[in-house]
Amino acid sequence: MPHEAYTRAQRAGGNARDAEYQAFVKATRGLMAAAGTGHEDLKAMVDALHFNRSLWGALANDCARDENGLPEETRARIIALSRWVSSYSSDVVRKRESVDPLIDINRIIMDGLAGKQPSPA
Repeated sequence: MPHEAYTRAQRAGGNARDAEYQAFVKATRGLMAAAGTGHEDLKAMVDALHFNRSLWGALANDCARDENGLPEETRARIIALSRWVSSYSSDVVRKRESVDPLIDINRIIMDGLAGKQPSPA
């Protein structure tokens, strides 16, 4: 489960970023595989969306805790992104939206966890 991977990452201390990164890698790979088959394999799509949504939910739950060391504004933005991920994931299933924006968001988070600077738009 993604929340278990995230919880392990929190406990890992110095390796927390690596563990979080790996959780996002797993979620993103699942989304990419689901994008490859599209809505033809609805179970794979729903499973990938569920894993990703759960990961974001765990991240939001952690950000809601007073003990979280991130700045309040960063925490609020992560929580807002988590809410968007959840809502958009439902749209992917119901309205047959593309999973590409979810993949893009995950990649941006992965770049941040890896210490990469965002590319200028």
